[in-house]
Amino acid sequence: MMTTATLVTHQTTGVPTNWYLALSGVLFLLGLLGVLTRRNPLMLLLAVELMLNSANIALVGFSRYWNVSDGQVFALVVMVVAAAEVVIGLGLIVAVYRQRLALDVDALSRLKG
Repeated sequence: MMTTATLVTHQTTGVPTNWYLALSGVLFLLGLLGVLTRRNPLMLLLAVELMLNSANIALVGFSRYWNVSDGQVFALVVMVVAAAEVVIGLGLIVAVYRQRLALDVDALSRLKG
């Protein structure tokens, strides 16, 4: 006698999950390298955005693998957080640039008050 059970079916068509994870890992490492080596705040923002997008790729890849939409919802939340981060970060960069201060992260860390 067969019983009906709810099983999670994996999607076998399309791009394999390994490729999503490999691309996500490479983008995350490039973003991490950019954060560690760059001193320009605009380049730092771009590197952080690259890291957030790599997390989105991993979330969407796992979402497709498990055939659920939770990963895609989390990816949308990460995009909203990234957009807010860009707005605030660019606002700070423009404010510092208008005061003719150096746009070097090491020099900006010494500003107190």
